[in-house]
Amino acid sequence: MSVLKVIEVLADSDKSWEDATKNAIKHASKTVNHIKSAFVQSQSVVIDDNEVEKYRVNVKITFEVK
Repeated sequence: MSVLKVIEVLADSDKSWEDATKNAIKHASKTVNHIKSAFVQSQSVVIDDNEVEKYRVNVKITFEVK
């Protein structure tokens, strides 16, 4: 039987939501091993002078506890 744990990570990117998601996983993987999945819970953008400046995601990352 496997034990899984979920953490919540907030990340951003100036390119896209996909890039922000990759940034969240990349950052989490520095201290978390055995990442199994990621669920993007929400997406938002930061607007400055009527332009999108940042794409933000709230990601739930699931990993196996060994």
